[in-house]
Amino acid sequence: MQHDHAHGAPGGHRPGGSDEVHEHHHHDHGVTVTATTRRGPLWGALLLLLAFMLVEVVVALLTGSLALLSDAGHMLTDAASIAIALWAAKLAVRPPKGSMTFGWRRAEIISAMVNGVSLLVVAVIVLVEAIERLVDPPEVDAVPVMIVAVIGMVVNVVDVRLIAAANRTSLNVEGAYQHILTDLFGFIGTLAAAAVILVTGWMRADAIASLIVVLLMVRAGVPITAKAVRILMEAAPSDLDLDEVHRHLLDVDHVKAAHDLHAWTVTSGVTAVSAHVIIADECFTDAHANQILDELDECLAAHFGIDHSTIQLEPAKHQEHEHNTTSV
Repeated sequence: MQHDHAHGAPGGHRPGGSDEVHEHHHHDHGVTVTATTRRGPLWGALLLLLAFMLVEVVVALLTGSLALLSDAGHMLTDAASIAIALWAAKLAVRPPKGSMTFGWRRAEIISAMVNGVSLLVVAVIVLVEAIERLVDPPEVDAVPVMIVAVIGMVVNVVDVRLIAAANRTSLNVEGAYQHILTDLFGFIGTLAAAAVILVTGWMRADAIASLIVVLLMVRAGVPITAKAVRILMEAAPSDLDLDEVHRHLLDVDHVKAAHDLHAWTVTSGVTAVSAHVIIADECFTDAHANQILDELDECLAAHFGIDHSTIQLEPAKHQEHEHNTTSV
C-alpha cells in the first residue's frame, strides 16, 4: 500500500553524515496530557470523600454492617488514590533535568499501578470477610445502613463528576475515577442489601452485597493494573501496529529498509518511537538525508500521532556492524 509523502527540493539542507541519530519534536513536550490534569476537582473530591468516610466508619461499627465497613475500607483506598493522583499530577509537570531525561512523567503510571493493585488487595480482604459472614452472618441494623448508603451514593456521584472533570485521558486520573465509580456501585449494592434485610430479615444479604463489591473491584482493578504494567514494561501501545509503522517508513522515497523499530508509552498520550533506517548511499552526499529525516518524522506524526521520534539514518554497509537487530 502506497502513501503520499511530499518531497521538497533538497537544496538548503545540511548534508547528513552516515550513522547519524536525529531526534525530532514537533511540539513542546514539556507539557503533556498529564500536565493538563486539573487538580482543583481532585482536591474537592478528596476532601468530600474523607469527611464522609469518617461518618461511614462510625455507622458501620455501630450497626455491624460488613457492607458499610467494606465500603469504608474501599473509600480509604479511594482517598489514597486521589491523593496519589494529585501527587503524580504535580510531579508530572516537572521539566526534564539531569538523569531524569523524560522528567517525572512516569509518576502518573506508577500512581495508576498503585491504584489498580490497591483495589485488588482490598477486594481480597473483603472477600475473606464476606465468606466468613456468609457462614455465620451477624445481626445488621438495616435502617442506619440505608441512610448512609443513600448519602454515600450522593457523595460518590459528586466525586465521579469532579474526577471526570480532572481529565480522564490520564491513566493516573482514570485509576482514581475507577475507584470512585466502583464505590458508587458498592453503595447501590449496600442499599439493596439493607432493603432486603429490612423487609425479610435475611442477614446474609449484607455479605452477598460485599461479594458484589469484590467483583466490581476486580473488574476495575485488573485493567488499570494491566495497562500500567504494559507501560512500565515498555511494551508497544496496544493500539499501535508496528508492522504498519514499518510499512509507512518504507514508503518514504529513498528508504531501503528499517530495523530496530521500537515504540513505547512515556506517559498517557505520549508515545515515543525509535528506529534505524537504511537509505540510499547517495543521500548522504547530495544534501538529501535531512529531507528524508523530515519526511519520516512527518509520516509518524501524520499517520500515527507520534511526535517524539528518534531516527538513526544509516547507509546499507553499516548494517554489517549492527548486533542483535530486530526484524521490525
